Amino acid sequence: MNLKLLNIKLDVIRGKLYLCSAMSELKVEVENGNTYSIEDLKENEALLDGKQVTWDSYQVKDGKFHIIKGSQSYSVEVVNADAANKTFELKVNNSPYKTKVEDRFDLLLQQLGMDNLGSTAVSELKAPMPGMVLNIEVEAGQEVKEGDALVVLEAMKMENVLKSPADVVIKSIAVKKGIAVEKNELLIEFES
Repeated sequence: MNLKLLNIKLDVIRGKLYLCSAMSELKVEVENGNTYSIEDLKENEALLDGKQVTWDSYQVKDGKFHIIKGSQSYSVEVVNADAANKTFELKVNNSPYKTKVEDRFDLLLQQLGMDNLGSTAVSELKAPMPGMVLNIEVEAGQEVKEGDALVVLEAMKMENVLKSPADVVIKSIAVKKGIAVEKNELLIEFES
């Protein structure tokens, strides 16, 4: 896949399909194994692997676009869009492409080592960064649902609410309110 085709995918994902209010940085993986880094600059302008690129686009109808980059013209059709899994199937000039997109939040979760919490059984919650425990929202023996607040951690003068990665029962709490914790320090242990 060449840069021109990736630019088309960026425009389709950024402008029409992929709804993320803070999409300043993306990683796009194409089924052929190529991975590209994209940083939004402004409408129809981005950095692609560090190089500035521009294009013009027009939505012909739902799921179909006409893109012009330089002197090249492209017809793009969105065949399938799975926003939950951030995967997209596109036809560019009738050639099929499958892509997987990771936004800045996915990339941050990878950096913090929290990108695979949903894929494996969760037995504990560790601090994703150093900080101060401001509050503990649960107690041992309590059943919590995925997304429920567990711990409020202050880091870099920001309050971060750490939420349950799954439906779990709290086995034990390893920290107390008001103490400092280091990155990857055990905060809460869950029953298995």
